[in-house]
Amino acid sequence: MFARASDPTGLHRVLDDVVVLPQAAQRLDTRRELWSDEVRIRVQKLNLDAASFRQLERTHTGPNGVDRDALRAEVLDIVATRGKMQNPETGSGGMLVGTVEEVGPDSRLGLTPGDRVATLVSLTLTPLVIEDALAGWDATSEQVPCDGYAVLFGRSIAAVLPDDLPTDLSLSVMDVCGAPALTSRVVEQYDAPSVAVIGGGGKSGSLSLAAARRSGAARIVGVVPHEREAALLRDAGLADHVVVADARDPIALRDAVVATGGPVDVTVVCVDVPGCEGGAVLSTADRGTVIFFSMATSFSAAALGAEGLAADVTMLVGNGYVPGHAAYALDLLRENAGVRRLFESRLETPA
Repeated sequence: MFARASDPTGLHRVLDDVVVLPQAAQRLDTRRELWSDEVRIRVQKLNLDAASFRQLERTHTGPNGVDRDALRAEVLDIVATRGKMQNPETGSGGMLVGTVEEVGPDSRLGLTPGDRVATLVSLTLTPLVIEDALAGWDATSEQVPCDGYAVLFGRSIAAVLPDDLPTDLSLSVMDVCGAPALTSRVVEQYDAPSVAVIGGGGKSGSLSLAAARRSGAARIVGVVPHEREAALLRDAGLADHVVVADARDPIALRDAVVATGGPVDVTVVCVDVPGCEGGAVLSTADRGTVIFFSMATSFSAAALGAEGLAADVTMLVGNGYVPGHAAYALDLLRENAGVRRLFESRLETPA
């Protein structure tokens, strides 16, 4: 049926002249017709990742505020040009929610037509077509109502949405579900460690705090940028210490964390602004671990900065996937009223 044979990584949909995987491709083939191991999804909502959305806002901010029409037009242009949602500045995308339309006969994803699912792979590698010009999106939030279709490859990941949670809430959790799962795995490698989560009031940050607690952390520090967010995090009860510090100021961040009882064994970076690498390293004890989840992280700055500080720390890149990560994150939300309040407050207040 097709000139190119299917590859489970999606290589057959790459239109570049060189051989690259879909995430690195400049453009993807978005035809509706499926290769035998693919799945097509009718898209209902996109969830842009935070770093990408903030960058788009900054780009389209003028003397009268954010030009929301221009922001919307840029998202449409990116998708139309590249065949996927991949912000050219941040390199990041997000995820989507939709309903399975068609399943290829050789698909191994375990999906059935009619399933309502969230994709657990990035929009940066997902063939995507928008068919409604994003007419229902006011461009004030990362959550983007959308009508169109997307294609999952043989090696993609998707989760059927739970019946007991609102769709928007499930989408928000699944968008960041890799962070708490990896945090748990790392915390469990230590004996009653101390943990700091930079950006502890955000989505991935609040779930990571809850994961640290569940996994046996003895001292938990939540770092937030201003007092309003600190008050919300204290009310949620997720951290033993809530401190206010600008994560881009390495000395202020280090001093704020150390003042709670010394440098920590595990530092988790969940902020969506650049320039937080040095402070995260300085906040971490020798033989400790720094986990970077933000797409705004400069990994060269992190590596060279740690070397320049003679910091004996392990640095991990959170890749968004740990087996069972979606179910784990949803369970954290269900069992922790503080986490759920933070998520619901963000849904009620547009970003």
